[in-house]
Amino acid sequence: MGARQLVEKQAAAKPEAEHAARNRYFNDFAAALRYWRDKRGYSQLRLSAESHISQRHISFLEGGRSQPSRELILKLGTVLDIPLRQRNVMLLAAGFAPAYQERKLSDPELASVKQALDFMLAQQAPYPALVVDRLWNLVMSNGPAAMMIKWLLDMPESQPIPREGANVLKLMLDPQAIRKYLVNWQDVGADLLHWIQREAMSDGPGSEATDLLEQLLALPGIKAATQTPNLDTRVLPFLAMTIKKDGVELNLFTSIATMGTPHDVTVHELRIESFFPADAATAAWFKSRA
Repeated sequence: MGARQLVEKQAAAKPEAEHAARNRYFNDFAAALRYWRDKRGYSQLRLSAESHISQRHISFLEGGRSQPSRELILKLGTVLDIPLRQRNVMLLAAGFAPAYQERKLSDPELASVKQALDFMLAQQAPYPALVVDRLWNLVMSNGPAAMMIKWLLDMPESQPIPREGANVLKLMLDPQAIRKYLVNWQDVGADLLHWIQREAMSDGPGSEATDLLEQLLALPGIKAATQTPNLDTRVLPFLAMTIKKDGVELNLFTSIATMGTPHDVTVHELRIESFFPADAATAAWFKSRA
């Protein structure tokens, strides 16, 4: 399967996967509270002290003998630093409406956020920058990023990159896509999987992140390649990815930023990944393609 067909297949499969995942989150508040307390390493006593809720009441909540109020769930969500999406899940499990909206980036209410993202992407030129969601589905990209992706996927310059369903992690790690040009894909793969493993731990069992992690680990060579960490002390103080294609060698590293103090699920889950040249030759190549 070619790289372009892979992107189209991802786009077609996304709605069905999302529908299945929405029905597999926690449907029991007590189980969700136990899960999050355990993940954060809190004893009932510590959670009681930091939330100012009696340990007896927390015990009753986890045992299903007491029902929480909406305000109590939101307080526990703050103390345990639970992602906004999962706070909504806990509210639904307890019979309450979600507290945090999940709007599309195109909605008028998020116009200022979209404007800020457009500004950051433009400032990163002539180097690539992407906006992805928590599962690394492509949301936005600047011109240099679109150019690089289309070059790596052998796409015509006039063809737009599909936004719906284009998953950056799958494109990077699939041997039929970008991975075949990624010289140090084993090290890069281990680093990329770290991000989605963290999301899977945050979401809990049966989540979209857990499904994506399983799909990535099922790709040829990924599981074996990520079991041995790179302990070479001669490497740079960051993980640079080395790409070789058509006689061109690019060495890049990235930074990842998030939006501050979000109160919307979509905004909370956005990631801005900016690519930087790790050597002069890479910088010159991007400047020449600007």
